[in-house]
Amino acid sequence: MTVSKIEPSRHVKGRILVYLDSGDMLKATEQEALTFSLYPGRVLSAEELRALRAAAGRSGARNRAAEMIGVRALSKKELCRRLIQKGESEEDACAAADWLEEIGALDDLRYAKSVVRHYAGLRYGPAKMRDELYRRGVPRELWDEAIASECSESTEAIDAYIRSRLRAAPLDDKMRRRLCDALRRRGFQWEDIKSALRRLDAEDWEEE
Repeated sequence: MTVSKIEPSRHVKGRILVYLDSGDMLKATEQEALTFSLYPGRVLSAEELRALRAAAGRSGARNRAAEMIGVRALSKKELCRRLIQKGESEEDACAAADWLEEIGALDDLRYAKSVVRHYAGLRYGPAKMRDELYRRGVPRELWDEAIASECSESTEAIDAYIRSRLRAAPLDDKMRRRLCDALRRRGFQWEDIKSALRRLDAEDWEEE
């Protein structure tokens, strides 16, 4: 196989387009151009072409992975899944995620803490946070550390939520039921909710 033309990509910096006399076109990087000594007229053996395709695939997956986490934080599992959805092979996708993790650009614990911090700020409970961490592909062994590090005591979060709701409505039996149901949906444990309801009986929160 012979390289018929090489030109830089107009859309992606550092990418080159390698045209072959077969009519195929490879998306590679400047590193592959140097490694494989690519130039118009270069004859590639079948083995060299396979190696070039593999190297270009790895580079392409790395570039796409870096672009993805530059736009939005992701867990390692999420990143692999999205790369595969975009057409990368499973091998290249996982290798790209491993590379980003090795250089510190991808960190599941850091990501888990950011997720917990976000939902804690919205006054959600630990159960909701665990659901989100599961949905986002964060390894289960990181959940407790992230929640302990970034989530305030459930008591504080529940009390803050109740105070926000009681500003607009009186405290009666109907409101108690609504508060209880809402707090369960938000991921708080029943024991913590019962404690909050007992505190309601001991304090006149409507006057605060």
